Amino acid sequence: MKGWQQYWRQFFLFGLLSLALTGCGIEELSTLKPSGPVAAMQFDLMKLSFSIMIGVFIVVMLIFTYVLIRYRKRPGQQGIPKQVEGSHTLEILWTVIPFLLLIVMAVPTVTTNFELSKAYSSEEALQVRVTSHQYWWEFEYPDLGVATAQDLVLPVGKKIQFTTTSADVKHAFWIPALGGKIDTNPGLETPLWLQADRTGIFYGKCAELCGASHALMDFKVEVMEQADFDNWIAKMKGAVETETVGATSEIAKQGEELFNQSCLGCHAVGGKGGKLGPNLTNFADRERVAGILAHTPENVAEWLKDPQKIKPGNNMPNLNLDDTQVQALVEYMETLSVED
Repeated sequence: MKGWQQYWRQFFLFGLLSLALTGCGIEELSTLKPSGPVAAMQFDLMKLSFSIMIGVFIVVMLIFTYVLIRYRKRPGQQGIPKQVEGSHTLEILWTVIPFLLLIVMAVPTVTTNFELSKAYSSEEALQVRVTSHQYWWEFEYPDLGVATAQDLVLPVGKKIQFTTTSADVKHAFWIPALGGKIDTNPGLETPLWLQADRTGIFYGKCAELCGASHALMDFKVEVMEQADFDNWIAKMKGAVETETVGATSEIAKQGEELFNQSCLGCHAVGGKGGKLGPNLTNFADRERVAGILAHTPENVAEWLKDPQKIKPGNNMPNLNLDDTQVQALVEYMETLSVED
């Protein structure tokens, strides 16, 4: 008996700990702190539905408690209490009340869905094309002639019209603090609009099971002032137009040669290269490697040595590089920057 008591005590403590940990997380990766109109509208619907559920629960518990006390068996009571089976009043009440609650939920839900399903033209919103890959994200600005990967850069206070699709399997594009989410499907283009009302860093996720490294398919969203965004676009376009790479040291030049031989068919740098892998024009400016690792030369080297170890199932082959080649590639890739 004592062993069981200890077990239940531990179970209770574990339950409290689990409840406390549910409140832990990253503010920039939370739907509970909306930072844009889409997220705010969705959060309002969450609050409405939660309020209705809590209200129904309280009413049911009050009625339940009243019935337990009012109709409890009393001393000397004989037989079965009077039954109320088939009461038309009760039947009407528990049919009408849920119907009214559904209407209360349905009207704002339908209204919000119509608002969120709007598609905005180039004159009304910045156009961004999102293509999901196993396991990374490609972002193109078709009207601006710029493409990047993993780091999505947006201007503050402006509507962003996304056109989403997938290059392989079904994924889901989601930036919790700004709104969403929406499935990206191979062969289909699905629209979604978002807006950020404050500058800062946010984080996005893939919200659809897409393979072995689904949980590692993250991306960063940087929201900046319009002037800073325009400056960033100008720098990215400059890198594309001049096709500069910035290799200066001897070892970086060796890395550039190796990159051109082994990597340029898949990865674009400036105005040249392929699109099978992430665009690396501003690779050195990114805070993360492969979307999940801190950007350090050591982590870049680890990725180049064995990409499958970092993200199992990704499509980058193991090039079987020796340490000298890895060092040269790291030196070169750290010159891929559009910042001053």
